[in-house]
This record gives sequence, structure tokens and C-alpha cells, in this order.
Amino acid sequence: MSTIAASPGIWQTASALRRLYFIRAVFALVWVGPAIAVSKEIGPLTVVLFVLYPLVDAGAAIYDLRSSRTGASPALLYVNIAVSTITAIGLGAAAASGIPAMLRVWGAWAIVAGLVQLVVALTRRKMGGQWAMILSGGLSVVVGSTILAGASAADPSLSSAASYSIGGAIFFLVSAFRLGRAAKGN
Repeated sequence: MSTIAASPGIWQTASALRRLYFIRAVFALVWVGPAIAVSKEIGPLTVVLFVLYPLVDAGAAIYDLRSSRTGASPALLYVNIAVSTITAIGLGAAAASGIPAMLRVWGAWAIVAGLVQLVVALTRRKMGGQWAMILSGGLSVVVGSTILAGASAADPSLSSAASYSIGGAIFFLVSAFRLGRAAKGN
């Protein structure tokens, strides 16, 4: 078996993405407990938690943009930053209209962010460790559609939106571990 050393740009990007994916996974796993706990009704903590999640996504895209040297179109990362920031604002505004409105915003965001993640991961597949991000992006589209449909339920809850982060955390962890080889430069 032969190994081909990755170019310095690839291993630096892989290393930065690996750190980012570990941080995103930990954040999602820590966030989900309190988010589920407050998911039945809208209060100040509910709004803060649900606005915080897409803001962290926007921050992660900014970090990705600044640290990535290869593989992804910067335009897609800018789209992700804009969409996540608009989503945070939209969630804050939707909170005044109730849980169904928040679910609609969250579901739409999950669909768009999933599509962006899918395309970015496809452009990075040569780096390795991206199959989990490809799956995550595709599943985000499906789950986002389910969340949108759940907004019309008789007794809607934000728990489906909160639970969305568990799958993302798992996929981020898998991808972070898979990027380990590329991050080491071999």
C-alpha cells in the first residue's frame, strides 16, 4: 500500500476543518439538552438558544472561510454566512408569532444550509473525510422538510428542530476523525 503526501494547503485546511468539526460537534451536543428542555413553549431562553445555533453556524463558516485554503468555493461559504445570519434574525422575529413560525424558519434554514453543505463537501471530497458531510447535507434537506411539515402539527414543538443537532454532531465527529489522516499530511 502506498501513501501520497497531501500538499501543505490540503493538510492545513484538513487540520483547520478537523478542529472546527470537533468544536461544532461539542457545541451541538451541549446545546441540544437545554434546547429540548425549553422546546415546548417560547420563553427568553428558548429564543436565545434557537437564535444562537445558526449564529454559531455563521461563525463556523467565517472560520472555515478564513482557514480553508483549498477545495471549497468561497462564494458558498459566504452564502452560508448570509443564510445563517438571516435565519438567526428570522428566528428572533418568528418567536413573536409562535412555535410554528419558528419551525418554518428552522426547516427552511436546514434545507438551504444542507444544500450548501452538500455542495461544499462535494468540492472537498479529494481531501478525505467528507462523505459524512455529504450525507449530513443531504439528510439536512430531508430533515428540514420534515420540520417544515411539523409546523402544521396540532401541538408543534421545537424538539424536532433541537434534535436536528444530534445528527449534525455525529456527522461532524465522524468527519473530524476521518480528516485526521489528511491533517497529518499523509
